[in-house]
Amino acid sequence: MKKSLIIYIALFALVIVLIMIVDANKPKPIDWRPSYKTEEKIPLGLYVLDKEAKSIFKDSKLKKFSVTPYEYITPLYDYDLDDYTEKGTFINIDESSKIDPESAEELLYFAEYGSTVFLSMKDFPKVILDSLKIETSYRYSNDSLKLTLADKTKNIDKLYYSEGVGFTYFDKLDTLNTLILGYQRLDKKKDVNFIKVPYGNGAFILHTQPAAFTNFHLLKNNHYHYAEQVLSYLPQGNMYWYSKSLIDDQLEGSALRYFLKQPAFKAVYRLGLLCLFIFIFFNARRKQRIVHDIPPVKNTTIDFTKTIGNLYYQEKNHHTIIQKKIIYFLEHIRTVYLIDTSTLNNEFIEKLHQKTGKPLEDIEKAVSLIKRHRNSFESSEADVIQINKAIEKLIL
Repeated sequence: MKKSLIIYIALFALVIVLIMIVDANKPKPIDWRPSYKTEEKIPLGLYVLDKEAKSIFKDSKLKKFSVTPYEYITPLYDYDLDDYTEKGTFINIDESSKIDPESAEELLYFAEYGSTVFLSMKDFPKVILDSLKIETSYRYSNDSLKLTLADKTKNIDKLYYSEGVGFTYFDKLDTLNTLILGYQRLDKKKDVNFIKVPYGNGAFILHTQPAAFTNFHLLKNNHYHYAEQVLSYLPQGNMYWYSKSLIDDQLEGSALRYFLKQPAFKAVYRLGLLCLFIFIFFNARRKQRIVHDIPPVKNTTIDFTKTIGNLYYQEKNHHTIIQKKIIYFLEHIRTVYLIDTSTLNNEFIEKLHQKTGKPLEDIEKAVSLIKRHRNSFESSEADVIQINKAIEKLIL
């Protein structure tokens, strides 16, 4: 081994040791990230709530899940009974909404069939707000917020919040159907921040201050009383607690991800990667051989499809084109939506409507055209255009 290389390795090791010593003696700053993770002990995590959940919901059955609400709730629906096999209360507490549009639609169905949906966040899925005829607004200030409940018997005096709070409030409500449960006071202005809205046979309970459930506020003075009172509005029964962060926790299970959270190791790791990159760069320039360009294999599938399509069209074989279109469409429904296409009846139309959310009129029109052309032996160019538009309109 060359003497110069030994010197470089020794200097690199010395730099690593010095960085670790300096970082170890530096006071660790408080992490105020709004993580809302059930395993995070930082101020704005949900570790305390997770540990106390069994006592808070002692008369209920708590089920936590990390997949999307659509993936979790959809299997609970029984098409034969036209109802959900399980009902209860869906819970999601987060800084902002991580609920995808398909899951938001599924939550509307879940509530309509008799369940309760509790969302505590600073912004809500638009499809839910529109369905409930609700609009939110924002009012910013440096002052603390005073949180109160509409039921004065449940209020705890002098509950002021500043750490992690948001300034979202409900600006417009459907006053005939909305029950106001709580307020937030800011700069002598009283805004609604906690409501219950009936929906079908169930209800939505919306709350704009998720920070009230974090570690910091549950351990600060008597702030936990407010969180308890808010959760007391949830009906007893099955509790389905959705936390997107649980997925992140699973991904962060490796040892490397843990070490990268440590500032000293992270700095050393980056420095090591930089040195490795410099070493590879200067050595590769001297030793790299010429690499000849190899053109990628041409994908002829599209050209082949165009040729076959033009062949049918030029031969004016419109009936065959329609049959191919129908076969592909029904195969797509069987593969993607797992719906039996052997009988195109009202039950088939209803299942396709529920799974895709497309208008019943468009689905009925497409099914009617499919039935008509299945039993015909001749078709025109206008027929091809008509059935193609009907199927493409569904955008399945």
